[in-house]
Amino acid sequence: MDFNVKKYKVMHVGNCKQKDSCSCNMGGMKLTEEEVEKDLGVWISSDMKCSQQCIQAFNKASRVMGMIRRTIRYKEVRIMISLYKTSISLT
Repeated sequence: MDFNVKKYKVMHVGNCKQKDSCSCNMGGMKLTEEEVEKDLGVWISSDMKCSQQCIQAFNKASRVMGMIRRTIRYKEVRIMISLYKTSISLT
């Protein structure tokens, strides 16, 4: 089986002192190094903190709320909560 080397990436996880001196090769090509990567819908960072995941969730919720505020005229609390919950579960 042939591997597409362009699709492979390397992430050094944890507090690795030798991160700069280590390089990974596959098929004679150097693999790109990433600090943050999305896998199965979850953002993973090399320091294993969830800050990127939280930022992405906040941005998505803000976009949904902005769209609801711009399009709905009658802003009753019960209706707004229902619309927000429905919009989040659909995306």
